[in-house]
Amino acid sequence: MSAGEAEKKVEEEKEVETGGELLFCGGTGWDIVGRRKGSVDGNLISPTRLRPLVGINIRFVASGCISCHCVALDVEGRCYSWGRNEKGQLGHGDKIQRDRPTVVSELSKYKVVKAGAGRSHTVVVTEDGQSLAFGWNKHGQLGSGSAKNEVESTPVRCLVSEVKNTACGGDFTVWLSTVEGASILTAGLPQYGQLGHGTDNEYNSKDSSVRLVYEAQPRPRAIASLSGETVVKVACGTNHTVAVDSKGNVYTWGFGGYGRLGHREQKDEWVPRRVDVFQNRNVLPPDAVISAGSVNSACTAGGGQLYMWGKIKNTGDDWMYPKPLMDLSGWNIRCMDSGNMHHFVGADNSCISWGHAQYGELGYGPNGQKSSAVPKKVDILDGMHVISVACGMGHSMVIVDRTNLDERLDQLDIYDGKAFGEGNEETETKAPLAKQTSKKGAKGLDNSKKRRNTIDSSDSENREEENSDEDSDNSEGEVNGESEAKRQRGGKNAGRGRGKAAKKSASKGKGTGRGRGRPPSTSKSSGSSQGKTGMRGRPRRS
Repeated sequence: MSAGEAEKKVEEEKEVETGGELLFCGGTGWDIVGRRKGSVDGNLISPTRLRPLVGINIRFVASGCISCHCVALDVEGRCYSWGRNEKGQLGHGDKIQRDRPTVVSELSKYKVVKAGAGRSHTVVVTEDGQSLAFGWNKHGQLGSGSAKNEVESTPVRCLVSEVKNTACGGDFTVWLSTVEGASILTAGLPQYGQLGHGTDNEYNSKDSSVRLVYEAQPRPRAIASLSGETVVKVACGTNHTVAVDSKGNVYTWGFGGYGRLGHREQKDEWVPRRVDVFQNRNVLPPDAVISAGSVNSACTAGGGQLYMWGKIKNTGDDWMYPKPLMDLSGWNIRCMDSGNMHHFVGADNSCISWGHAQYGELGYGPNGQKSSAVPKKVDILDGMHVISVACGMGHSMVIVDRTNLDERLDQLDIYDGKAFGEGNEETETKAPLAKQTSKKGAKGLDNSKKRRNTIDSSDSENREEENSDEDSDNSEGEVNGESEAKRQRGGKNAGRGRGKAAKKSASKGKGTGRGRGRPPSTSKSSGSSQGKTGMRGRPRRS
């Protein structure tokens, strides 16, 4: 490491220790985000302060590309959570939605330093290398050694040690450890090979049934093929993983649709496979940034150049291998995260966002465009030093350095949200920010929409078994760019693009995702609006 790099690293560590102000933009109708089309009340379309966190020094934020809940950690090691809570993923011992960031009291005896969020579960890492988790555990994604309890609404211990970081996919978890020969461990749903152990653990639910299920993997297990490497960075999409080792090599595995693994083909990878673009003189530097969205992946390589691959836009060809995103050439990218189909980047003294948005998650404000096909500066954050970013399903979070910003922060809106108990009943019975609809009626409505819209802009490859669960997420229908309903009815993949559709289907079989082509986009309106309003060229440096 050069003297310059060492100095930069010390500066970054200092930033994290001092923390900053958390700003939020996007949807706050937690129980309906991703489940209902059309306008939704309660969207924060400009970066907004959250009342319980005003003045609190936040050092880390986490969400997931398919998560409708958020986690924030302050410099004292306290853990705050808020959002959807139907599977106990907030860790408060109940299933009641929280509009306001609330301290997870069961973690008060720990100093929490890292966190990750999946579809309906949360994993945290403590300063002394322990890991705890809470939320949905049907597939063993909490790593507690058992999937007997489908829901754990308070923190349980994960069977891992010497943990330094964690990341969550939709229904699986990855831990990074300092244990020699076991620097990366995984647990949870093995579908698509996303655990990296060489199998998807698929079997027929009964001898006479064509219904396929996947054996839960509740005990964290080291990935054998990476035992000789030290994995230092990891990011998870809904059903795929991106990892970087200490030599700067990039590995991807899991679901291969849209080219999100970067191997010039769309087949699933059941063990980590090195991405050939990043080798020899183009290995990743120590300060590289990596990110995984629902249907794409990204990283910074030599010279800080941002590369992306997978489904980048709702229209146009997929990027089957990593390509430089020239719009951001020359920017010093310090942090990045990807949501369902949107991205947030902290670079120099600016914040940049782009992608397909529905809830104001790009933060462009009341006079800005809703979506942007090209990277665009978030004007309200211009001149602010961004410490960290996190993106979820329809929302974004940014931590900004407060130094010399008091007056500007005072000009921002403050969101109060509902206090706990202020009409926040169990979310199964009440939608706080939407017109009241009974659960049964809402589910029937969403299911009929799924049938009509076989393709959507979001990603969350969900299993047939989950869709049949009485209280499964309806957001699962608008997932992976194609509706699960279509895949299950005839096993036909909605692919017109490259590759052959998988033939492994029966009267109610499943598409395996192997060789799936790019589905034709039905979201013409969003595509055309992006085309009309998307800013030409790249964001100018001030």
